[in-house]
Amino acid sequence: MMTDNYKVLIVDDELDICYLLSGMLRQRNLQAGFVNSISEATIALQTNTPSLLFLDNHLPDGFGLEFIPFVKKNYPAIKIIMITAHDGAVERKKAYDGGVDLFIAKPLTRKMINDAIDKLLMQNPVVS
Repeated sequence: MMTDNYKVLIVDDELDICYLLSGMLRQRNLQAGFVNSISEATIALQTNTPSLLFLDNHLPDGFGLEFIPFVKKNYPAIKIIMITAHDGAVERKKAYDGGVDLFIAKPLTRKMINDAIDKLLMQNPVVS
């Protein structure tokens, strides 16, 4: 399955996470970009809507959990993966209730990322 039609946006304020994730995604032939805040993500979604969004929870201008309903309302086709070091039952429930597709606790591993991509993107092939 070719994946080069897929665009992925990473929203995380930790640059090392952004570089790590974007490198892994490019190895899978995915077009990966990143921003470091919710306000930057809002603009990026309008200008270059991705198929998949990796979303951190604790960002400089707010919480990813509060951004999920906005994304799902305005861009219902985007799959969202919440990535956070704060992995509690309350956060998970709120994320899933808000419409997140997957919740992954940091630290991230290559297997976790690849499994998430396989689950969310490969089950819904892009038809052009």
